[in-house]
Amino acid sequence: MARMCGRYTLHTDPSILAELFGLEESPFLAPRYNIAPTQPAAIVRLDPHSKEREWALVQWGLVPSWSKDPTIGARLINARSETVAEKPSFRAAFRRRRCLAPADGFYEWQKSGRRKQPLYITLEDGKPFAIAALWERWVGADGSEIDSCTLLTT
Repeated sequence: MARMCGRYTLHTDPSILAELFGLEESPFLAPRYNIAPTQPAAIVRLDPHSKEREWALVQWGLVPSWSKDPTIGARLINARSETVAEKPSFRAAFRRRRCLAPADGFYEWQKSGRRKQPLYITLEDGKPFAIAALWERWVGADGSEIDSCTLLTT
């Protein structure tokens, strides 16, 4: 789990990700060096019907199924692992819709005087890893659907 995650990267070859996460096929994935909140984010989850692992591209910023307004997702990019089970926004996803967000690294910001300096955090060996995450499906009054996720932090 990341301490706080506001930006991350994913640029590992898709065939390596498919092997690492036990996926049937390599996902279509362009290298991304600055994944930001509200942008599409790759996750690995269990397909709700087949129960097989699948690769999905979802909006980063969880939109609870009961929300009237999908823009709430911009404020729900991270969920504190210590309280996720009790928070109404995350409770249902925590029980039923857990997933993994593959990453090669993430950015933490360190204050340096009046400026913030980005620090890029990776595994020492440079290999990809997964951030624990939750996903949710929101359905609008017009029938439109948004699959979204939040990253667990500590």
